[in-house]
Amino acid sequence: MGIKVSSDPQHSQSEWFFVPGTQALAATNLVLSQLFCNLEAGCSNPRPALYPRNLLEHKPCTGWVRGSASLWTCSALHLDSRPTPTALLPSSGSESNSHSAMSSCSRVALVTGANKGIGYTIVRDLCRLFSGDVVLTARDEARGRVAVQQLQAEGLSPRFHQLDITDLQSIRALRDFLRKEYGGLDVLVNNAGIAFQAADITPFHIQAEVTMKTNFDGTRDVCTELLPLMRPGGRVVNVSSLMCLRALKSCSPELQQKFRSETITEEELVGLMKKFVEDTKKGVHQTEGWPDTAYGVTKIGVTVLSRIQARHLSEQRGGDKILLNACCPGWVRTDMGGPDATKSPEEGAETPVYLALLPPDAEGPHGQFVMDKKVEQW
Repeated sequence: MGIKVSSDPQHSQSEWFFVPGTQALAATNLVLSQLFCNLEAGCSNPRPALYPRNLLEHKPCTGWVRGSASLWTCSALHLDSRPTPTALLPSSGSESNSHSAMSSCSRVALVTGANKGIGYTIVRDLCRLFSGDVVLTARDEARGRVAVQQLQAEGLSPRFHQLDITDLQSIRALRDFLRKEYGGLDVLVNNAGIAFQAADITPFHIQAEVTMKTNFDGTRDVCTELLPLMRPGGRVVNVSSLMCLRALKSCSPELQQKFRSETITEEELVGLMKKFVEDTKKGVHQTEGWPDTAYGVTKIGVTVLSRIQARHLSEQRGGDKILLNACCPGWVRTDMGGPDATKSPEEGAETPVYLALLPPDAEGPHGQFVMDKKVEQW
């Protein structure tokens, strides 16, 4: 005996009802949440293992999903013959609980460092172009929520989650949120980063340490925690910079060879980034073959890390067709780029958004450094 699921137009959108027919269904709200996940069209992450096996089995049926305008085919519960009390999804309560019940198999894109500048514009574009939820993250919660309100005023609907990429606890809280709310991740844009201004008098070794902690270490930690959540067909974009190419050319031939190696490991790369910081503390970074730009070296790290991560994805999850790339948005008129930059934030967002929305049948680019939507030689 199947179940027909419907939303009552006379009630608010946060209310859910189901009609079990002549027999009632003994099931918890958790089970019903997972039922709705399996019912949603296109769900790529069903979880039948969570259903009590002595109570549930799959049968074909049709029904309505809240917010949908058409019927869909689904995999639903088959009713037990025992008389049991009727179970309902809550018809009252917070909207977040209602959202959680349905979002566990919605597609989701996430952008770090997105309360302003390029990140903010990437979120705006994804809200318009991406089929699914878009999560705007920012270190400062107040500024992040203001950014969300500004986008809502444009008729867009991003979600917000706090994220400080230098704080592992903050990263893991975001990971747990994504796992609970969506069961995975479809698009990750690592945009968060910092740069000291040229006129800043902060000692260079401190600039190097602080910039490395955010741009390289933070991005790497986000990837470590979130890449395992990437669903098949996922897209990962690590925002790098044109400065990394300039910095690479200013490295010693020995360092250039290491950074261009097709077999460099993540551990070796981490060791090189740590050596740069230590060399700046000793005041020997230039004699050791490093360029005199902390930002440029950290973006070398981000680009090489992207090449390594792409290689690992190809080796370990090749059939999942996940594409991961580093990119240069260009010189953009932001707080970081300054007022004299040649590109608007909208123009700067074009390449990251292009990579985030590569079509499902795309085989590349993958593991590349992309600028103006074109692969640049590394």
